[in-house]
Amino acid sequence: MDLSNPANAVVPTLDADVLAVLVGTNRPLTGREVQRLCRRGHSQVQCVLNRMADHGLLDTVEAGTARLYTLNREHVAADAAIILSDLRGRLFERIREHLERWPVRPVAAAVFGSAARGDGGPGSDIDVFIVRPANIDPDDPRWATAVDDLSRSIARWSGNRASIIQATPAQVAAMVTRSEPIIEALRDESVPLTGTAVLPPTSAKL
Repeated sequence: MDLSNPANAVVPTLDADVLAVLVGTNRPLTGREVQRLCRRGHSQVQCVLNRMADHGLLDTVEAGTARLYTLNREHVAADAAIILSDLRGRLFERIREHLERWPVRPVAAAVFGSAARGDGGPGSDIDVFIVRPANIDPDDPRWATAVDDLSRSIARWSGNRASIIQATPAQVAAMVTRSEPIIEALRDESVPLTGTAVLPPTSAKL
């Protein structure tokens, strides 16, 4: 899955970029604004806008010499457009639901790296950091089976390989003390998967 624009897995055209822009706002946008946000050619974007408007998926209002566009969220196709534009969020939600079913619940977990930033491609890993309870051995069958199952599931859900890093709270604290590079990534770009943060509060940037 293209983590920068997951809808490309289903709609590998400019349409996906236009929909992502319009789904992300309720503010009316001119064709030029949509084109700028899509970073694509104006004439190409305008063709897509015209076609979507012709199908009733977009509401249009004349504003002087410009035309303003908004997504018609009452259209029967709007739900599909919204789902396509939030596939990365839906992937994260599936991971959250998977973690909630573990027989031994992690202390905390988060997605980080390109998946969290939203700039990875189809070949990028889905990086997941999991804090393991201190009294659970990584080879504990309950834990090891859950980790392996999550790894396989992420690959099935996204087409991307899962890279799962796990550590105990004490190991995380040691990583913070050593200022390991992964700590900065977790501070700056991680997406929480549990109610508890993966880093202790004292590790936050001052």
